[in-house]
Amino acid sequence: MATQSESTDKGVGLALALGALATIGALLMVTGAPDITAAWGFAAAILFSSLAVVGIHLYWD
Repeated sequence: MATQSESTDKGVGLALALGALATIGALLMVTGAPDITAAWGFAAAILFSSLAVVGIHLYWD
């Protein structure tokens, strides 16, 4: 038998917010291509996308 899982919208909202920050980091990486700005954009994109995945897993019941 399948059990019903009750999930909250908190994990989805957190993932969307962090996903938006990751997208901004990726855009920063593309626009600042030859400079150190691209490295910071890459770091932000990786960090916020990882946190988005963690946020979904923490709040998914």
